[in-house]
Amino acid sequence: MDLGIKGKWALVGGASKGLGWGCASALAQAGVNLVMVSRGAAVLEAAAAGLRQHGVTVLTVAEDITSEAGRAAIWSVAGGPANNFDIVVTNAGGPPSGDFREWDRDAWIKAVDANMLTPIELMKATIDGMAARGFGRIVNITSSAVKAPIDILGLSNGARSGLSGFVAGLSRNPSIAKHNVTINNLLPGAFDTDRLKGILQTTAEKTGKSVEELAQARRASAPANRFGTPEEFGNTCAFLCSQHAGFINGQNILIDGGAYPGAY
Repeated sequence: MDLGIKGKWALVGGASKGLGWGCASALAQAGVNLVMVSRGAAVLEAAAAGLRQHGVTVLTVAEDITSEAGRAAIWSVAGGPANNFDIVVTNAGGPPSGDFREWDRDAWIKAVDANMLTPIELMKATIDGMAARGFGRIVNITSSAVKAPIDILGLSNGARSGLSGFVAGLSRNPSIAKHNVTINNLLPGAFDTDRLKGILQTTAEKTGKSVEELAQARRASAPANRFGTPEEFGNTCAFLCSQHAGFINGQNILIDGGAYPGAY
């Protein structure tokens, strides 16, 4: 399917690996030019080099997207579109897991800053330009924990739920929605990423079970009986960013292999 977005510009956070890379890869294959952001310069540049084979412009910004300086570097990267992006995929990585009794105020502020306020800042910087041009797609990578909170992910549960509430209101603002600008959240379940490996390792240390034992149990908890792949996550993201998805707006789209047991 031609997604109708060839030649557009996308900003993708956390793009050097995992789900961010999956989104960047799918967009590059659709002919979208990219500004890829991640803190690790070497891994980021290697990922970008692989995507340039699709014949698109791929720029890299090795900065912390959650900082003002990092975002300023994005808007000023040489050869980029400044803040005139057609597509923005927000993804800052999740805060650490653990026991809420161990989290002080600084831990909470850091989680909210990264997983709620940073996406809001990115939207604020780009959304009016999208509306003026008559096209815009914003996809926030959040977590299945927004629908089914996980006890050891309290920092993520709180911050990402706050973002979901904000998006629910903003996406339905007529001054934005009527100009073919959509904002949606993608809620990944268990995907084969470093983030999942870290959660399994933390759980193993607390329970005394092996990582593989926990991984098998997690796979079995979904009817699909497997972990998702970054590639299939990225393809879903690319469709939401396409010309064909203009009537999908303000949604929390769960991708978890059927693990969530509810009807709604």
